[in-house]
Amino acid sequence: MLAIYGPLQLVLSVVYMVMIAHIIMSWLINFQVLNLHQPMVQQIWYGLNRLLEPVYRPIRNFLPDTRPLDLAPLVALLVVISLRAYVLPVIFGFA
Repeated sequence: MLAIYGPLQLVLSVVYMVMIAHIIMSWLINFQVLNLHQPMVQQIWYGLNRLLEPVYRPIRNFLPDTRPLDLAPLVALLVVISLRAYVLPVIFGFA
């Protein structure tokens, strides 16, 4: 069981860190601390968007339209946190 639990926990931890980086970077871009005209910032931003858009799109289709505020990253982050902290340990009997 530990052979399955460990990699799943690792994947969810990596997804969690990528989502945190995306959320912080979106704040920095919106508050104009980072500039999308810089090539390195632009590449990182578009890379993170391409990674996370398949996760956010179904959530955006499900949530009501709150145009200026995107709640999809928050919902996805809560799902990843709950899977990592509560669901996986219960499924594998570590709780």
